[in-house]
Amino acid sequence: MLALLKNEASHRNIPSCVMTFEPHPRDYFAKMAQKPSLAPARIATLRDKLTELARCGIDQCVVLPFNAAFAAQSPKSFIDDVLVGSLGAKYILVGDDFRFGNKRAGDYAMLDAAGTAKGFEVARMNSYEVHGLRVSSSEVREALSQGQMNDVAKLLGRPYSISGHVVHGRKLGRELDCPTLNLRFSHWKPAASGIFAVRVFGLTDNALEGVANLGIRPSLDPNDVNGGRVLLETHCLDWPNSLGDEGGYGKIIRVELLHKLHDELKYDSLEALKTGIAKDCVDARTFFKSI
Repeated sequence: MLALLKNEASHRNIPSCVMTFEPHPRDYFAKMAQKPSLAPARIATLRDKLTELARCGIDQCVVLPFNAAFAAQSPKSFIDDVLVGSLGAKYILVGDDFRFGNKRAGDYAMLDAAGTAKGFEVARMNSYEVHGLRVSSSEVREALSQGQMNDVAKLLGRPYSISGHVVHGRKLGRELDCPTLNLRFSHWKPAASGIFAVRVFGLTDNALEGVANLGIRPSLDPNDVNGGRVLLETHCLDWPNSLGDEGGYGKIIRVELLHKLHDELKYDSLEALKTGIAKDCVDARTFFKSI
């Protein structure tokens, strides 16, 4: 879809642009209904979404705040005020299940008719399939929830990854002989969770192999410095001496989750946790030797 958008923009000598929303509309409505269980599992942070769009060669990205005013906007107002008035759109490409406006009242036919009247072209792209499987955010979420990382990579066309700034934590990992690079998230419901064999980018010229925990760390006190928040804690199997003990802090790293080892486990003691971590490191090394 992005390739087609780029091609059409090039033919018209105009910039390619993607529109997205933050928060996700279903996040917003779940919060308004005070039913957090209705919120979708988050596949990517906004940073990762923008990074991937840039990597795909998209010239611009418009991030619209999804709030009460936007949710109440009629389809006609969205077309007139946003697409025409603010963006000056000349060509609009949507998916085959596209809906817009208050109560999802707008559809492709309405958008196409508005384009004829207001001077912009509208195109609709059919669903894309990989090995007979429709590529969609729902399918990606399902594969992530099942830890099927090979299927996720096929759906995305690349390994699943998460990026962010490395922040300070309790430094408990050092006591466990397993120092970690910690990434925090504002979203409480990641699409994936568990222990993974990973590759880390952004620390050195080459990717580093590691093992990572994505989740809430059930073996630790929920009242610790991280407040029970979701963390991605990554241990590099072979830490470069050139970085020193503090060399990761403040860096923006990207962590590719390649293979799920197991779900998060609750250990009865720090000694049991230490033993479990050691086994995870052995299993991660075995995985990397197998590929």
